[in-house]
Amino acid sequence: MSKLTKFAKLSSAACVAIAVGWGGYEALRPAYDGTVGIATGAAYAPVRETNVSFDIWYPAHPGGKVVTVGGNGVFFVTPAGRDAPLRDGKFPLVLISHGAGGNAGQFGWIASELAQNGYVAVLLNHPGTTSGNASAQAAVRVWERPQDVTAVLDHMVRHEDAFAYVDFDNIAAIGFSAGGYTALAVSGARVDPERLQRFCDTSDHGMSDCAFLSHFGIDLHKMDLSPAAQDLRDPRVKTGVIVDPGIISTITAESLTGIGIPLLVVNLGTNESVPAGVHALEASRMIPLAEHIFVPDATHFSFLAECKERGAEILEKEGELDPLCEDAGGRSRGEIHDDLALRLIAYLDNQTGKPALLAATADTQ
Repeated sequence: MSKLTKFAKLSSAACVAIAVGWGGYEALRPAYDGTVGIATGAAYAPVRETNVSFDIWYPAHPGGKVVTVGGNGVFFVTPAGRDAPLRDGKFPLVLISHGAGGNAGQFGWIASELAQNGYVAVLLNHPGTTSGNASAQAAVRVWERPQDVTAVLDHMVRHEDAFAYVDFDNIAAIGFSAGGYTALAVSGARVDPERLQRFCDTSDHGMSDCAFLSHFGIDLHKMDLSPAAQDLRDPRVKTGVIVDPGIISTITAESLTGIGIPLLVVNLGTNESVPAGVHALEASRMIPLAEHIFVPDATHFSFLAECKERGAEILEKEGELDPLCEDAGGRSRGEIHDDLALRLIAYLDNQTGKPALLAATADTQ
């Protein structure tokens, strides 16, 4: 969970002006000469009674048009190729879940790295907890997020011909913050609703979540949180990377010990610096096939995109309380991202057998 970001709405006149100029702008985009393609999609999620939008990053040949993803006055963009030709072969699928109040574009940096290394990365925008489409009430309904992941996966499997480049026998999940809970839930973790109701009673867990809920008048004791106890495991997910998982203290020990897939659990910082609300060392020790690592020089927000020089100043002027652009020192965010990408991709390569998979694919072509 995190505070919502407000976005100004364009006037109808401005929208007309944009529509008129869009076709010419698209025609003038330069050709893409990289190896990462991007497309978009949408899947109907029954729990939402609406669609979940998602971005697809995939291994590509040069071609298509250059687009930039995720950038604004605070964060740097990630380039990709719209309509870039697919590389031959089938590639493991990685489903990526953002934190509450975030969005898919914030993680273009890791999606691009995954695509360059032979993965298809699908980044969801969770309705109700995405930048510009978020509320405190929706943030509490954590059980809807894992069902978004399953809905997107159902959609892709139903349209398997359109996703012939995806190896549906090799599926992983990556999640950050509230997305870390989401990835844990599709792996088999379950929430104790009573613990969730007491989450803000005596502590803020070193995070801004409880202050955010209080600001919007949310009393967890007055909400029906029983759906959080559901088993939301998706057996098609075979491995995952859990980064600073939110509400980790509400997860039942029984469900953690019952998780049967290998997981890499990542805490951004040191044992002493990681906030209690996302500190997952003890939880990881209950998961039979889990590995846990701390990432020094990082903070909880180091998994977000790199910030521009004036990013922190802009956030301060907008009243943002969380230090989204601050890392712990010693390494830049770009260096931390390089470290994280190496660790995550090496782990996924080992779990999915990707090098062998790609070699076998190449032998048949």
